[in-house]
Amino acid sequence: MKSFSLLPALVLAARVIAFPSYASLAGLSERELDSVLPTLGYREPAPPPGPLKDTSAKLVNDKAHPWKPLRRGDIRGPCPGLNTLASHGYLPRNGVATPVQIINAIQEGFNMENSIAIFVTYGAHLVDGNVITDLLSIGRKTPLTGPDPPPPAIVGGLNTHAVFEGDASMTRGDDFFGNNHDFNATLFDQFVDFSNRFGGGKYNLTVAAELRFQRIQDSIATNPQFSFVSPRFFTAYAESVFPINFFVDGRRNDGQLDMDAARSFFQFHRMPDDFFRPNGAKSAQGIERVFLAHPMLPGGNVGQINSYTPDPTSADFTNPCLLYENFVNQTIKGLYPNPKGKLRKALNTNLDFFYQGIGSGCAQVFPYGRD
Repeated sequence: MKSFSLLPALVLAARVIAFPSYASLAGLSERELDSVLPTLGYREPAPPPGPLKDTSAKLVNDKAHPWKPLRRGDIRGPCPGLNTLASHGYLPRNGVATPVQIINAIQEGFNMENSIAIFVTYGAHLVDGNVITDLLSIGRKTPLTGPDPPPPAIVGGLNTHAVFEGDASMTRGDDFFGNNHDFNATLFDQFVDFSNRFGGGKYNLTVAAELRFQRIQDSIATNPQFSFVSPRFFTAYAESVFPINFFVDGRRNDGQLDMDAARSFFQFHRMPDDFFRPNGAKSAQGIERVFLAHPMLPGGNVGQINSYTPDPTSADFTNPCLLYENFVNQTIKGLYPNPKGKLRKALNTNLDFFYQGIGSGCAQVFPYGRD
């Protein structure tokens, strides 16, 4: 009987020993945090970098940033943009980076506007990064060649469901079906099909609007646990315009993404040869057009397919400040209900950085106090 009583302690000890420096602490119990935190070195987070001085189109698939194939253990995840930046060396090629490195990379490689770069990076870091070590993994493992992932409770990367990774993705399956992080060839075939049908072989805002609506309808019809509330409600529409704003060669800047370039980014994490970043800093241009083509209220299925029910408590496009408030007071507070010591300090610091990406239009909230 004694051997059985020791089992929980042995399991906890094994998890502590295996805890990666980039793994998120979000959602761990107080007991788990008490065991894990002493094993991690605290790193004071650096403030986010400012905007680029030069935001012109320029060659980014250059000699200093060649594409290289994945090595065993390199990490890639659900975001084709971050995957590509890592495979070209704008991010560490192993897929683990600090928020400052990520902001610098998405600005330099894709010309993302500074405030949106800060907003998405610290939003991801607060949920899926390790705020003690100041590291974030862009995914879970290398497809096919990587080691088996650690137990789900300590998996790092953009893995928290219904935040940045979420249902109705264009090229990743819903979490309900078991694989929400690897490239899905069937969904990419749908991407190509819609581009042929609505865009004359190009992915553009017209295609984005039709495909976004179709992917929502697909999830309503097949996923009894489909969730489409804030923040995923916003990131889904942002995901739809991301390829148009960042994967089109900046010398054209015409909002028309060809399928060879799309496949290069989405499937192979590779910039096309001689690729120029966009001309001028970009954010989520076109998102309103995609949404207004087929307006949806935030909501989700309620335990069975085709049971989509609006959620009046979720933020939507009419109240962007509620997105910020929901994210801080519900998502982050729910993942970290009672942080103490350095964990509380690190969360407050990163929440301050996250707020910098919001601007002065929304009142800052302080779930853990101001100090």
